[in-house]
Amino acid sequence: MPLFLAEQGVPQTIMRVGGTAKVRQFLENLGITIGSSIMVISTTASGLIVNIRETRVAISHEMANKIIV
Repeated sequence: MPLFLAEQGVPQTIMRVGGTAKVRQFLENLGITIGSSIMVISTTASGLIVNIRETRVAISHEMANKIIV
């Protein structure tokens, strides 16, 4: 399922990262890679705040749609 559908506070494992090569590289630079654990902290009107590798990162709903957990 896409990350934006994941329940808040529940750790998820990233199965796939979609999008163009530029988008995948951007997400990889944030630490969002296949096999990593990610957790949705909160949902805002503009996107999600996630915990990835002990760091909180804000990503848009569009980006969250490309991350499959």
